[in-house]
Amino acid sequence: MKLYVGIDLGSTTTKAVVMDGAEVILGKGITNSRSNYETACAIAQNEAFIDTRFSLFRRKMERSAGEVGNLEEFLTRLEANFRLEQFLRQLSYLAEISMAEISKGGAGRARNPALKIPLRGKLEQLFEGIAAEALQWFRPGAEKRSDFFRDLAGNAYMRGAEVLAEPDGVTYDMLVNIYDKCIIRVENTMLDLSLEGNIGKALERSFGGGGGKSGGEVHSNGNGFSGEIKAAIRSAADRVLDTSLDVVNAVGTGYGRARLPFAKEQIRSEILCHGLGAHFMYPSTATVLDIGGQDTKAIQVDTEGIVTSFQMNDRCAAGCGRYLGYIADELNMGVQELGPLAMQATKSVRINSTCTVFAGAELRERLNNGERQEDILQGLHRAIILRAMSLLARSGGIQDEFTFTGGVANNEAAVHALSTLVEENYGKRKLNISANSIYTGAIGAALFALRDMAG
Repeated sequence: MKLYVGIDLGSTTTKAVVMDGAEVILGKGITNSRSNYETACAIAQNEAFIDTRFSLFRRKMERSAGEVGNLEEFLTRLEANFRLEQFLRQLSYLAEISMAEISKGGAGRARNPALKIPLRGKLEQLFEGIAAEALQWFRPGAEKRSDFFRDLAGNAYMRGAEVLAEPDGVTYDMLVNIYDKCIIRVENTMLDLSLEGNIGKALERSFGGGGGKSGGEVHSNGNGFSGEIKAAIRSAADRVLDTSLDVVNAVGTGYGRARLPFAKEQIRSEILCHGLGAHFMYPSTATVLDIGGQDTKAIQVDTEGIVTSFQMNDRCAAGCGRYLGYIADELNMGVQELGPLAMQATKSVRINSTCTVFAGAELRERLNNGERQEDILQGLHRAIILRAMSLLARSGGIQDEFTFTGGVANNEAAVHALSTLVEENYGKRKLNISANSIYTGAIGAALFALRDMAG
């Protein structure tokens, strides 16, 4: 099968999209961007190929849907179980290297031999607890959580560490120190998270047959499958795994595009890719706002998705995803929690600066003055969007239709602030936000990869 790949190496996340010759998106992949850009690129691309094979498996199963019963339910369950297996494999490696860190005395006060045994016991409890929690996180229909192992494991690890830490023995700081040292190694190690290496256990869980120490019954529909149906499903999976995925062309873009493993002619600017990607998702798009981790882009495109003008804040990360990440760290919560919390506000606290350097100081000052977190966060989101509105005005204003892309487009408080300010300044505009908004640049890059070969 001939495929075309787009890679968007952002400052915080790296995205990959796989497209066929008919401009159909078959697979998407995302991972944390790292100091090792090559690893981030490889992992995102591997995830996109896994997603592609799931798409092909879905097609094959749809041709014989009667054999499985509720096909959609089974496929959703299978993919959830596969993601669970990936998580458990990463968690197992994190546990392994954490234990090794104790053995070599790299855990602060654990250099004291008397603390090594209790520290090992605490870590075992921590990792067993995380594995048990993960069964619920990956349940089909479970509340949407982060796509990243660091976030999922880290939040659970810190919560567990607070409970298990002892001020006069194994301290919280000791436990956190081990995690901080080891999580980077997990992220930069190419573990076997492939479909080939994990689909077998995922199928067993989905059939209701367990699949590992953590059990699998919670991921089964409880109805069971006949031997004949199981054989048919495994056969379809084997055929998909045997399908050759041939990359005809690949194009890279994004904040770190100069570090991508592509030739110069295979690199396109973020502006061009986001403009074309937004046009692909919404053909009537005239104005695009992209708020990513490191920058904000206001783009005007014509009826073919070609950029006609743009503005970009390329001086600092003020008012971008990294700013929100810093605020989340200050409040000791996940960045995905900021939007829902801000939507509970009863008023909007005026924020004077969206500079990341001064964000913590202003946040603490507002809290010390008695302002509610929710009201401060609503003010922060409004301040971010006000900066974006200035860029939009300089790029040519907001035309109808208007498309919001980038990771911040998934933040409901940012969307609310944007909708309000757009209507106040420009009147009613059709605002497009795709569930795939974070992949917009990668989609545009994949389209360039395809069109470069067709031309």
